[in-house]
Amino acid sequence: MNPTYTKKEIEEIAKIVRLELYNSGLFCGPKAIKERLEESDEINPLPSESTIGRILSRHGFTHGRTGNYQ
Repeated sequence: MNPTYTKKEIEEIAKIVRLELYNSGLFCGPKAIKERLEESDEINPLPSESTIGRILSRHGFTHGRTGNYQ
């Protein structure tokens, strides 16, 4: 049985996945993040791409950046 995550937990997971993809030099947009979450098969409920996009925007992950995150 898969655990059910709160909205805040899903938000944190999306941010962590975004950073992992970015630091690996991979595409790190909402679609890539959703695909990664689908692969894990543990996120319930799975956020939509538009929700992931709003999460990224809210936390400033949509601005052009250079270098790796801490």
